[in-house]
Amino acid sequence: MRVGSALIVIWLIIGGFAAFQRGYFSGSEVNCARLSTVLVTMAAGPLNYFGVNPTIECTVPQPSQ
Repeated sequence: MRVGSALIVIWLIIGGFAAFQRGYFSGSEVNCARLSTVLVTMAAGPLNYFGVNPTIECTVPQPSQ
């Protein structure tokens, strides 16, 4: 179990580093698409360095007037 946990942590750290390199943590605007893209990039982990470039587009319904 320890080896599996360590691999998952390393995987997510590599994904976080890839998100950092792409500049996803800079800026103050946080929205659905930006947060989703950061999370998917972190989940992709080392695959980011083999050409995977996950991005998410989402729209939030606007409140009625």
